[in-house]
Amino acid sequence: MVRSGPTLVLVMEQVMAKQAVWGLVVYALVMVGVVVGVDLLLFRNLLWPRLAANIGIVLVFGAFYLRFLRR
Repeated sequence: MVRSGPTLVLVMEQVMAKQAVWGLVVYALVMVGVVVGVDLLLFRNLLWPRLAANIGIVLVFGAFYLRFLRR
């Protein structure tokens, strides 16, 4: 028999919060991986295009997060 009381709800909320935090950590790691990959593959010795590309990548990831992943 499964009890549904305040304690079960609190435990479920804690589990969901941990899952959300891990999702954000994975999302940030993917973003860092993309930034580093683009830096190394395309803009190794070019400062300003590299900076512009990094800012663009972060903005795209931010827009994607705000559009699809925000709860």
